[in-house]
Amino acid sequence: MISRLPKWVEVGAFILALVAGFVNSIGLLGFEHQSVSHLSGTATLLGISVINSSFSHVLNLLAVLLSFMFGSSIAGYLLHSSTLKLGRHYDSVLFIESLFLFIALGLLSSGNFSGLYFASAACGLQNAMATTYSGAIVRTTHVTGIFTDLGIMLGKLFRGEPLDKRKAKLFIYIILGFISGGTAGVLLYAKYQFMSLLVPATACFVIAVIYKFYSRQHKPLT
Repeated sequence: MISRLPKWVEVGAFILALVAGFVNSIGLLGFEHQSVSHLSGTATLLGISVINSSFSHVLNLLAVLLSFMFGSSIAGYLLHSSTLKLGRHYDSVLFIESLFLFIALGLLSSGNFSGLYFASAACGLQNAMATTYSGAIVRTTHVTGIFTDLGIMLGKLFRGEPLDKRKAKLFIYIILGFISGGTAGVLLYAKYQFMSLLVPATACFVIAVIYKFYSRQHKPLT
């Protein structure tokens, strides 16, 4: 249990949620109008496509799902645990996510659909960077669980139980980041198309560098 939520967690969660919202908005606008930061919609489209679409379209959707899982497996190999701890290889995961987004940018800008797989793998990497905080699994690439946990917290508050203000604050940061990223993604995609992926790709790289230096200068949390 963390007695005091470090500031770097709040800032990092907000920026990562912003990155995910940004990438997902471009996915909804340009990747055949499907989300890439989470898989519920894609899995549903796959089920529909088995009946209504061509075999190649089915394979493409399946590849998106598997790419997401591939990205998650890389994070699982590098991080070993979902518990928040300064000093873990979050920088390595973010460097790889940045690389995948740069590759996606290049491929999609040249009209190559396979860039979608790298975008999905990048989101899988980030989604696997889960943090266990106050009994909740906090992820930054989708907000379904966040809204669910907030609803549960409000229900308990109405029942007279105290509100975990630190957890609520973190959840609100993630929601605001995800929505803000979506807004920014729409604005930039309208002008720069897939080149707008340069923003989240660069952001991941910068965050990785900052985290690497920050973690070297501070003792890991115990």
